[in-house]
Amino acid sequence: MSNYKITDDSATVDRLSQQRDDIYDWCVERFRYHMANDNIDEALALADEFFEWMDPDNADKEETAFYNEDDLLNLYLSLPEINE
Repeated sequence: MSNYKITDDSATVDRLSQQRDDIYDWCVERFRYHMANDNIDEALALADEFFEWMDPDNADKEETAFYNEDDLLNLYLSLPEINE
């Protein structure tokens, strides 16, 4: 299903971009913390989960899927099967 609703609302785009940047910063900080404290398993678990974001060659190419929870609920409730 390629029926994506793409927004050009700059406030939403900026907010999501900032959230992604914050997640990236947190992830890298925690990865470095675990490596510095010889918690290799924890560091590798983060690297495994966030590999695409942490890879500098792919970080800006990785797409971020986002949905608005209220919009998703309204869409679900509008399905004919739900209203029968």
